[in-house]
Amino acid sequence: MRLASYNVENLFDRARAMNLKSAAEGKPILERFAELSGLLAQPSYSAAAKKRMAKLLMELGLEKSDTGDFVILRRNRGSLLRRPRSGGVEIIADGRADWVGSLELIDEPIDEQAMRNTARVMRDVEADVLGVVEVESRPVLRDFNNDVISALGGEAYRHAMVIDGNDTRGIDVGLLTRREFPIGLLRSHVDDMMGERELIFSRDCAEYEVTTPAGARILLMLNHFKSKGYGSQQSSNDRRRNQAQRVADIYDERVAMGIKNIAVLGDFNDTPDSAPLSPLIQGTDLKDIFLHPTFDDGGYPGTYGNCSAENKIDFILLSPALFDKVTGGGVFRKGMWPGARARRWEAYPEVARKVDAASDHAAIWADINI
Repeated sequence: MRLASYNVENLFDRARAMNLKSAAEGKPILERFAELSGLLAQPSYSAAAKKRMAKLLMELGLEKSDTGDFVILRRNRGSLLRRPRSGGVEIIADGRADWVGSLELIDEPIDEQAMRNTARVMRDVEADVLGVVEVESRPVLRDFNNDVISALGGEAYRHAMVIDGNDTRGIDVGLLTRREFPIGLLRSHVDDMMGERELIFSRDCAEYEVTTPAGARILLMLNHFKSKGYGSQQSSNDRRRNQAQRVADIYDERVAMGIKNIAVLGDFNDTPDSAPLSPLIQGTDLKDIFLHPTFDDGGYPGTYGNCSAENKIDFILLSPALFDKVTGGGVFRKGMWPGARARRWEAYPEVARKVDAASDHAAIWADINI
């Protein structure tokens, strides 16, 4: 079987703030959105919190309307705020129980050529089992699989599954499998907590049991750890370390249950030698597919951006039982932007501009004789 992992960076729609010309341009918007969402969720609002919420609302373009360029404030019932004629915003609610509604990012369609290139990658990797990262929802994954991949001459996957995660931007982890690899048991860890109120996973550590044509069962644990892009570096590192530790604990629990065939895969947003990932990389007997003697990295050690070593952030980690059955593996970069001048790798002819790239991430794969 061929097992693969691919961060698709959304299929049809993506938050407008994440779809700008550069990540740096959207970063302040996403940081304000995250901070305001956290403040709005508090049980009670202090005077300082109200002042900060009002400032963030104005910075997000919501001073005069509940709809801005990048964010929508939905107010269904109760009273959250008022807008004085003299200008500004005043928070009148004293806590979350005083109003019903939500703060949401505005989506917009993905570039059409980029969408088709994403489908080309998913077609040409030829995985039997494909873990996908940053998928909007199961209906989106189902429709993309049935309509777009098929339209480009690819074989649609028989099974498509996504468990809705914790990220309000609609970037979940999901799974596509061929007819001969049915999905069985599902487990979600969206509710795993650290302390009283803090969720461990930014998205989820979704567990999927897949059966091979030979009858072997493989447990897949799909992940998308906290990115480095938003919040303080220390806070980001701590969050990823907690996520890595929890995945390591779940892995150890499954091994103790007698499960031998386990793969942990996805976008971990950090490097193999980083301190945040150490509980998972160094603290378990899982083995990185990149370390297998048959693995071909295509001349570049990374999986993201320019694919340098510091951009090796996508993983397929295998239990010893699976690692011993690996017959090959590699990195698929044809959907990535290769650079305008010194083209670093072979890309599809349809990736003529950076905006045409299927994703900033490569797909990675492993062939396992099981």
